[in-house]
Amino acid sequence: MAQQFEFGLDTFDELGVDAFGVGEHHRADFAVSAPEVVLAAIAGRTKRIHLGSAVTVLSSDDPIRVFQRFSTLDAASNGRAEVTLGRGSFTESFPLFGFDLSQYEELFEEKLDLFSALVKSDTVTWQGHNRPPLRNQRIFPPIEGGPLKVWIGVGGSPESVVRAAHYDFPLALAIIGGDPARFKPFVDLYHRAYGQFGRPVKPIAVHSPGYVADTDAQAREEYWAGYKGMHDRIGGERGWPPIGRAQFEQEVEHGALHVGGPETVARKIAKTAKALGIVRFDLKYSAGTLAHDKLMHCIELYGGKVIPLVREMLADTPIAAG
Repeated sequence: MAQQFEFGLDTFDELGVDAFGVGEHHRADFAVSAPEVVLAAIAGRTKRIHLGSAVTVLSSDDPIRVFQRFSTLDAASNGRAEVTLGRGSFTESFPLFGFDLSQYEELFEEKLDLFSALVKSDTVTWQGHNRPPLRNQRIFPPIEGGPLKVWIGVGGSPESVVRAAHYDFPLALAIIGGDPARFKPFVDLYHRAYGQFGRPVKPIAVHSPGYVADTDAQAREEYWAGYKGMHDRIGGERGWPPIGRAQFEQEVEHGALHVGGPETVARKIAKTAKALGIVRFDLKYSAGTLAHDKLMHCIELYGGKVIPLVREMLADTPIAAG
């Protein structure tokens, strides 16, 4: 499926949004399979905002090529690139690129180990089980302004939390359902792991779905149809029952959906930030067939009203917004 993008990109810098992320998917209902290409186009139309993936599916990619693409993006954007590495919530990339899904965990662990080595030095000696070893291999292009910023995306696995701490990478929690406060044990585990490794803890971010409109009622009504369509389509592939309006309203009131007018969404983000001690909140603002003009208005309200309100509510706790 081809789709044109008209993000209103120059408004991001003006509105004070700190970061913009693009996901990687290989299926008909998602438009972007090469986030770095889209991000490079965005880099040419912005000056300040950080540009990253959400997420890069490292398990089915080559770590050196991923590093090279993002180091190139970093150069093209004057040091604004970052990458979130994860295993992804879909598995289409495994057969597409010739990987065995039974190695889901093994591939990610080994490729993350190599990627960690690439971030630390532009000359790498490394050995694993699934590719030939590297001996004093130089990697181009190097990062000019310090190491590439890397996040580890985690959806709810304690092992992934400890792995992020082991490799000394910031943690990005993907909270797409349920009360965000239920992820507090993962935050505590992350801190404990850093204590055992004897290193200062790295930042924590949260990535959650949401939508901002002029009023709470308008936001819920506009978001509902697209959200249900997306949920039921993906859920049908995974054996989930269709979502009902009552369940949707429950997620808005008490769960991970940050949906409402500016003040409502700001209060919920601030509550999440305080509960989990995060330094960044990323709003996944798209939902299925939600119209382009409504998404653009959502961005305007998010940058122009929600972000200033959140920063005011968290005046003693600086937070970035994406």
